Amino acid sequence: MLNLILRRIAVAIPTLLILTIVTFYLMHAAPGGPFTSEKPLPPQVLANIEAKYGLNDPLWKQMVNYIGGIVTEFDFGPSFKYKDRTVNDIIAQGLPVTLVYGTLSFIFAVVLGVSLGVIAAVNQNSRFDYLAVGFTMFAQVLPNFVMGPILILIFTLWLGWLPGGGWNGGHWQNVIMPVIALGTSYMASIARLTRSSMLEILRSNFIRTARAKGIPERTIIWRHALKPAMLPVISYLAPVFVFMITGSFIIDMVFSTGGLGYFFINSAYNRDYAVMMGITLLLGSLTIFFNMIVDIIYGWIDPQIRY
Repeated sequence: MLNLILRRIAVAIPTLLILTIVTFYLMHAAPGGPFTSEKPLPPQVLANIEAKYGLNDPLWKQMVNYIGGIVTEFDFGPSFKYKDRTVNDIIAQGLPVTLVYGTLSFIFAVVLGVSLGVIAAVNQNSRFDYLAVGFTMFAQVLPNFVMGPILILIFTLWLGWLPGGGWNGGHWQNVIMPVIALGTSYMASIARLTRSSMLEILRSNFIRTARAKGIPERTIIWRHALKPAMLPVISYLAPVFVFMITGSFIIDMVFSTGGLGYFFINSAYNRDYAVMMGITLLLGSLTIFFNMIVDIIYGWIDPQIRY
């Protein structure tokens, strides 16, 4: 197991470096800049601003300085648009928000999705199966940019039960609709994936042998079938969890939660290179980290993967 972890770490470091280099060059290749607008600045003023932030240096030197600041001081640099604020400050403000509703959305999607998938597989071709499959198909055709306005229309405008936006320190009334809007479509995918995987395992020879030995059906499902059936589900959960905890752009814009997605969209519009780079590297790092966690869980569930 230790060799598996070390191999994954050895692959993760150059992967993150390549991500940094490619993202840096692609952002600077786009037309425009953080200080260009409809009303251009005088050339001398623009030159002074670029000199202050080092934007007049060769691109390779800017990249080396940027990577050096991250490695030595964990400093992602200053924001070009948010005055007197660094990228670290922006991430520190937005990340806790997305951590809260992203983690709750993930729990909601996994618990409900796995439960529906197991119930549908165990009761195949029954009314429970048809009901679960129908519900997941309905949920999957409603992405978050559709689900969000529908929830606001029903629970805010019609019923008046919940606020239509804002964060309010993570109060439960402000969290419910973002969690449902973000988690519903993923819940449907998890349920369908769990159902198909569970059906395949339940038809395996070792399950037939367990039933022939007279082992109770509940024990067969929870102790023998669920563990191998979760392998494809676990591989799907890693990128989903990263996406949820780093913030959905749609959720932040629809519900005005003030998470990372809001800052990322604004930084893209404003060519705020440092903020875009910081959030992109955070997303890439979390993706690599949780994929490594999935590999470790795979090795624990199936020892053959370790070799």
